Amino acid sequence: MANYAEMSSKLKTLLGLKGSPVAVRLIKERSEIPAGTPELKEKLRHCEMVQKARGGDVFYATREQHACAGGAGALGIMETPEKIKSGEFYFGLGRFKTLESAKKTMDAVPRTNKQFIASLYAPLEKAGFKPDAIVIIGNPKQLLKIAQSNIYEKGGRNIVSFSGIQSVCADAVAQVYNTGEMNASFGCDGSRKNAKIADDELVVGIPEAKLESLVEALEKISK
Repeated sequence: MANYAEMSSKLKTLLGLKGSPVAVRLIKERSEIPAGTPELKEKLRHCEMVQKARGGDVFYATREQHACAGGAGALGIMETPEKIKSGEFYFGLGRFKTLESAKKTMDAVPRTNKQFIASLYAPLEKAGFKPDAIVIIGNPKQLLKIAQSNIYEKGGRNIVSFSGIQSVCADAVAQVYNTGEMNASFGCDGSRKNAKIADDELVVGIPEAKLESLVEALEKISK
């Protein structure tokens, strides 16, 4: 297994992060959960779970602990309720001019379209498992350095996809899981309200397969 503790230390030091990068793994079978990992004792949203791990906690959460059906649906831990999939929920909040535009957006929101029994979280330095995505919450300058590191080796442009809805779940985990590429998001009202993501913070998800090369690039461009 990769040296996640060393990579986490470098990310925190070189970027000046307030908290830890968060390792997230979607669990198909209980055997994938490292022995001794505690089960979450409260009901939280996925974005709140990420913040909890960002602060140092290691845990897993089953469907029963997921408080947000939209987030859990994007991850594949539960079926997305029809009211959310149809756009009715967000149209009712006044986020869209028409129900059609709301549905068009929800049709495009990333979902894993898999079935998982739980989600597993840890600060990257404590991850005793291979994550599906590493979620980093930081300010625009910190995410700029991540974006520059992402194209350091092969060049090109960073392509990100988001809608301002389901940012920490769909954008930073499901999209990364589906594509194997980094994705960033401006966040969403839900994660800012419930998970207390600050006004000056953005969100990025990094696939595990690209983490090591990204950290190496970050070291080089930070000199």
